[in-house]
Amino acid sequence: MALSGKLSIEIVIHAPAGKFFNFVSKSLHQYQNVCERVHHTKLHQGEDWHSIGDSIKHWTYVVDGKVKTCKETIESIDEKNKTMKFNLFDGEISQQYKVLKLTMQEIDNSNGSVSAKWTLEYEKINDNVEAPYGYMELFDKNTKEMDAHLLKA
Repeated sequence: MALSGKLSIEIVIHAPAGKFFNFVSKSLHQYQNVCERVHHTKLHQGEDWHSIGDSIKHWTYVVDGKVKTCKETIESIDEKNKTMKFNLFDGEISQQYKVLKLTMQEIDNSNGSVSAKWTLEYEKINDNVEAPYGYMELFDKNTKEMDAHLLKA
């Protein structure tokens, strides 16, 4: 069994193009107010929620029916390609994964629709750890809740 892998999910969103990416790249602190499974977020280190590499956020959320915590840093923001890369670590993540990297991309599809694509690259600590399917479910649900919020805003 492989210790490392990659999972992706792509969800069609209905908010106008660019709005979803702007929410993720500029309003991370609002997640807890929009997403049911995100219970708490706080800036753990740094002065800005969106500084690349400098700021560390602490998250409390629900995956697989259990409340979990982790820390997160932004590795990169590509405005042109509407892509962000995150590093997730500490808390329950460090008990199961050596590496958990998240990429979020807003995609303008050729048919005029817009999608949010989430990709998790992971390395498990051993063969007894399941791939992070619960996180993909979390991103799916959160995307739909953020999209509904952005349609109202």
